[in-house]
Amino acid sequence: MVLKKQHFKADEVLIYDDAVIYKRGNYWHFRLWLEKQHKYIRRSLQVKDRISAIEKGRSYYLEVQGNLQQGKSYFSRTADEATDLFIKYRYKDVEAKLIVPGRLKSLRNQLDNWLKYIGKGSKIYEMTRSSCEDYYHKRTEQGAALNTIIHEQSTINAMMKYLYKQGESYIDGFDFTKLPRIDRGDDSIRRATFKPDEIGFVESAIHTYAAEAFAVINSKKTDFKNAKEKELYDLKVEDSWDQYIICYYFLIAMLSGIRSGEQIQLKWSDIGFTEYKDKSNEVSIIKIRVRAEISKVRKTRSFMIRDKGYLEDFRSMIWPKIKERDAIREALAREAGQEFEPLNLTDAFVFSRDGIEQLGHNLIRFHFNKIIKLADIDTKNRKIVPYSFRHFFITDKIMSGLSYRQISDICGTSASMIEKTYYHINEEIMRTNAMAGYTLSTGGLIEAHEYFSD
Repeated sequence: MVLKKQHFKADEVLIYDDAVIYKRGNYWHFRLWLEKQHKYIRRSLQVKDRISAIEKGRSYYLEVQGNLQQGKSYFSRTADEATDLFIKYRYKDVEAKLIVPGRLKSLRNQLDNWLKYIGKGSKIYEMTRSSCEDYYHKRTEQGAALNTIIHEQSTINAMMKYLYKQGESYIDGFDFTKLPRIDRGDDSIRRATFKPDEIGFVESAIHTYAAEAFAVINSKKTDFKNAKEKELYDLKVEDSWDQYIICYYFLIAMLSGIRSGEQIQLKWSDIGFTEYKDKSNEVSIIKIRVRAEISKVRKTRSFMIRDKGYLEDFRSMIWPKIKERDAIREALAREAGQEFEPLNLTDAFVFSRDGIEQLGHNLIRFHFNKIIKLADIDTKNRKIVPYSFRHFFITDKIMSGLSYRQISDICGTSASMIEKTYYHINEEIMRTNAMAGYTLSTGGLIEAHEYFSD
């Protein structure tokens, strides 16, 4: 088809009678009208000079005509559509148990932040490698942490690489601004963990908070003035169950240093109870298995921790609750004429009131803040979060003399990463290093060993 347009500007060039290349800003672009679809094909040629643009325009025109004969579509997906396509692709990894549903949700959240930046209606074909140059600056202005931005950019480029392979993008990634290096030796970890003298107050506050929930759960109130009052009471009991469960969630987090994403997905089949006896003591030991599909590093690991009877006490409370909820589900299924398969308790999630629904992160943070306030922990200029239990656990184990390899086996983090992240944050370790080769005199003065003397 010959173009109706016969007069062209200086920055417009006719290509084979029915296509046009034109300059927008510093770059040349290609445009071709498709009569059957009543739409234009548009593409950035990613060149600045006229001669190169003409050559690339002619080459692309021939490529388009050949592909059209094969039935290929040339209309760009929007950023929103492309994101949905990538998420559907990654859902196959969930079905294959290569990633967990929580990871897929994280990918979705990361890409949602990108959509807010790039615009949901932006065309993928019109994007260039420089389209996200100021992504870091925009996300920093919104308060995003450096580590968060690093993970987001990695996910965004993983999506673009997938789209490129599928023929949905002309680029396989964005050239993001080079990010500043994360300083692992600063005080950020120390500000995000508990002090040794605080952890006892936190544990005591958890017990108080659990006792408060336990009292409501076992109140067994029956005298209600009306249906509304009973409904409010039932809701309070259910909320108290959440409160009670999360208290034990924190107690185990404190004892094990397990990642929150792994902990909420633990099942009772992942927990083993045993007793260890020596000549004078009997110690309760729990063996925890973190399955590959719920592990951040996709490797199964097992480790043992000393328990204070927490999980056995918790199990004695939560299993009857799960059976009660299962009975309700069975009654509803029968009423609807549906088949019902009872939940095997060993397949139930540990930290769940029905064994099926996992704890939500927002709910965990809500109760965490309540406990921190109850413990009267000073959080000024500190980022105390549920993950702080893991920070404290690793720091405490380093101070206790465990090797990085031993801590690595428990926590599922490489020994080198533990050393880089945690070794320099504890003043006791730094003080020990500073005092190596020295002794204190009876007068309290620091004296060098003979081989340090002049």
